[in-house]
Amino acid sequence: MSAEYSIRALLGSSLLPANEARILLADVINKHYQLPRSALLSKDDLALSPIALSDWKTLESKRLAGEPIAYLIGKKGFHEIELTVAPGVLIPRPETELLVDLALDAIKQVAGTVTVLDLGTGSGAIALAIAHSANHAMVTATDQSIAALQIAQQNARNLKLDKRVNFKQGSWYQALEGNDQFDVIVSNPPYIAKGDIHLGQGDLRFEPQSALTDELDGLSSLKVIIFGTNAHLKPEGLIAVEHGFDQGNAVMGMMAEAGFRDIQNHTDLAGHPRVSTARK
Repeated sequence: MSAEYSIRALLGSSLLPANEARILLADVINKHYQLPRSALLSKDDLALSPIALSDWKTLESKRLAGEPIAYLIGKKGFHEIELTVAPGVLIPRPETELLVDLALDAIKQVAGTVTVLDLGTGSGAIALAIAHSANHAMVTATDQSIAALQIAQQNARNLKLDKRVNFKQGSWYQALEGNDQFDVIVSNPPYIAKGDIHLGQGDLRFEPQSALTDELDGLSSLKVIIFGTNAHLKPEGLIAVEHGFDQGNAVMGMMAEAGFRDIQNHTDLAGHPRVSTARK
């Protein structure tokens, strides 16, 4: 195979940003040669086989067309775990790790087994990250999408957490049986308003719209979650929800109206108001 198809040459000639090209090419050489990412440097004279080269060109062209890297390689790191992701689920984002950290802080304050509810679990990112980091947590995760739940259940099996995370299908609290109650309720619901220009930009163009927008003002799902806690959150229990950077006051207002105390807003690493918490 010609040197023009070596790892060094392909990275040098790619129109992708260097970091993106490395991620995609690392996936190709791992798949075809079982080589780690470090081989991009240590074996950069390796010339790709015709099949591997074809895979690389396909991934490169799809990324140039805007398809998310996470969907192209089928995985995404989140908190301390790696998740399988596909077009049927939202791609886990770093800012959502704040929601996990806040839940873990609350879990540490509860003695014995802690029950956690993750509403709208998608790939299972939040539920599985919590279960991974808190051995005494038993997590229930709901989603109305059967396709999303199948991905989440596969992730649970891959991470060997399927004994501590129970998945249920249905819209928000409708997935639960009776008056199941929990110590902690968390959710990253669709909170982008209908018609928001961001829905037509970047990765969001390829992600499931039902996981991004409520097709209304961006607050309707948050309202259902906050006002629906009464039957499902234990006394002194914590609710934590992710929201848009400009929705903090509205969300905290709903929490106050619903009778919560110790209402707080928390900023993400970019300094944006991202998660609101409260106690029953």
